[in-house]
Amino acid sequence: MIDESVKKAFWEDGATVVRNFLDPEQLAELYEVFQWNVANPGPFVFRRLDGTSLQTHIDNANPAAKERLDELMTRLPFGEFFAELWDSEHVWYFAEEVFVKENGASGRGPFHQDTSNLPWAGPHWGNAWVSFQHIPKKNSLEVVRGSWKGIEYDGASFANADDPTDPLYGDGSLPRLPWIDKDLEKDPDSWDLVSFEVNPGDVVFLHPRSLHGGAAVDADCPDRHTLVLRFFGDDAKFRELPRTNPRYVRNGVLFTEEMAKLNEGDPFRSPVFQQLV
Repeated sequence: MIDESVKKAFWEDGATVVRNFLDPEQLAELYEVFQWNVANPGPFVFRRLDGTSLQTHIDNANPAAKERLDELMTRLPFGEFFAELWDSEHVWYFAEEVFVKENGASGRGPFHQDTSNLPWAGPHWGNAWVSFQHIPKKNSLEVVRGSWKGIEYDGASFANADDPTDPLYGDGSLPRLPWIDKDLEKDPDSWDLVSFEVNPGDVVFLHPRSLHGGAAVDADCPDRHTLVLRFFGDDAKFRELPRTNPRYVRNGVLFTEEMAKLNEGDPFRSPVFQQLV
């Protein structure tokens, strides 16, 4: 199912793209769920409004969408793909994240690692980045090449609009995020970035420990509707988060009751997650 170049890019760079991974019918099903999710947000939704025009909408693991997405994942090819990519006997679906940027007025998504605020460790983790419009490379997801194998950084608090590296924990247990955007402004070659032009049906796959961020939309690409789907396999483990942020404690903010049952280094397992393979 997978070309060897796809495997090599994922394992070496931390990101790869598969062209025409989803057919039009599969993409339409996903977009229907995406639109429902936007219209019926969950408890973790973030919205920024500009007058009457929606500019930014981010939602994460909406419990109201879980049953429908769990079922849909059993009919889409993600499970088989990740099983072959990882050489994993089993694959589970974790949850979704919804990103809406509209009208060309939203800035970039700051560089970060998902593992800074999610209790994940191990190689068998993967995000599927599905965009429903044509996205030029300059407006697409950007990943620091090979960073998933490198330093684990502190997360971003997202509380300081002037500093995307403002730490989530700030207790010294993890080094502060580098200010990649500022570095790139001074020297475009200061960081080695992977990015892809995508068309509807193409899917970008990345390891969530990779440093990554979404480039800004602009007049050439005013709208970007993206659904991120997260998966894990046999070699995925629970990793306690720093305990200095009372909102995150050791478990993060998603599926907290289930995560409280796991200890450092335990296989990442729970009946709450849909098994695909």
